[in-house]
Amino acid sequence: MKNQHLDSKTSSTLSRVFQARILIFGLLLVTIFGSQLAFADVFVPLHEYLGYFDSNGVYTVVGNVKNENNFAVIPTITVSVIDDSKTISKTIEHVPIASVKEIPFKIKFPEIKSNIPVLINPELTFEKTITNEVPIQIIYDKTLVKHDDGHISGRIQNTGNETVYFPKIFAVVHGYENVLDITQNVEYIEKIEPGEILDFTMYPDPSITEDVFYYSCFAPVDTTVIPVTAKKNGGDFDFRYDSGAWYSAAKFDESGTTMTMRGYNSYPLETYANFEFAPISGNEKFSVTINDKPIEFIQSIDEMGFWHVAFTVGPQSQGILKISGFEKGLPPELPTIPVWIKQNADWWSTKQITDSEFLEGIDFLFEKQILSVPTRDVISESQWRIPSWVQTPASWWYEEKISDEQFLNIIENLVKREIILV
Repeated sequence: MKNQHLDSKTSSTLSRVFQARILIFGLLLVTIFGSQLAFADVFVPLHEYLGYFDSNGVYTVVGNVKNENNFAVIPTITVSVIDDSKTISKTIEHVPIASVKEIPFKIKFPEIKSNIPVLINPELTFEKTITNEVPIQIIYDKTLVKHDDGHISGRIQNTGNETVYFPKIFAVVHGYENVLDITQNVEYIEKIEPGEILDFTMYPDPSITEDVFYYSCFAPVDTTVIPVTAKKNGGDFDFRYDSGAWYSAAKFDESGTTMTMRGYNSYPLETYANFEFAPISGNEKFSVTINDKPIEFIQSIDEMGFWHVAFTVGPQSQGILKISGFEKGLPPELPTIPVWIKQNADWWSTKQITDSEFLEGIDFLFEKQILSVPTRDVISESQWRIPSWVQTPASWWYEEKISDEQFLNIIENLVKREIILV
């Protein structure tokens, strides 16, 4: 890209070399500046693993997981930091990584108090999984621009045949000689239709803006959230959030009905936050404040029965988030299969809904990886097929004559044998 801004101290020879690299954003650089985490097919290269203090003074660890297997994996990364004599560890289970792909990660450590924390090499485990590569591509043309202030803007396209919901784009941010940060698009993208092209923008942390040289390793994912656990009414309350902002120090009041968190958005643009809570009764009615001032938000419930509380976050803002309206106690264990799919089985077995309407629920189970078949190919809805005799086990399942596991095994087997096409 001819309009790249380079540091004035960089020699003209090096400028030409690195400008050529900037022309191919997103290609994996094969030069290794340090040893890898391990001689394995799933690893974190240590030259792409570092810690730094962000613009809000929060110690931040970033890295990049690479999968060189011929199958997809779900990585679990444990990051540990020594703060004085205390070791603080955090573990995240990342989203699935397709074969020969990579996914960056970022973890915040607001607990760090010293000025010289020691970052320990990460621990990485993984499990084999079934997943399709997210059909989103970065468009490498003149619209992909790194601006003088260090941020990048560009376009993505859905090159597949199905709608992708809640996609994100991650990237590695490089300085002149080293990795600086991991960043993501700041826009909230609800969905991208087949063939659709959307704009995206990425900002590095303000603390390293002046040192940004180029971006690489663009990684599209269709879902990623941050897990959080807070003490509530004598037990652990697990929840998740998806946001361009960061939240920490979640805690409930003594009644267990109000939760507070510290949040901040270092980007100079408005971003979003979407919190997901397991229901206790299903009748919760939430309210949200920032620094004790009410804000507009949307409360909704998803197909799995989880509450969502979503709102916009102002540019370069920080404050105390307070969400009220939780009911006392802890959530009951939710069923693996949503109730509406089991109800659909009854309606389909009694011919109250069509084959395609029932198969929408089965397809949903594959999307959520509740069902998985190694050889399953995604086909268009017009080609979906299910024989009528499957109505009998569907009826047994609704009447609880067979268990959830037995019914899922039946469906998986029939899809694997291509008796059911979905």
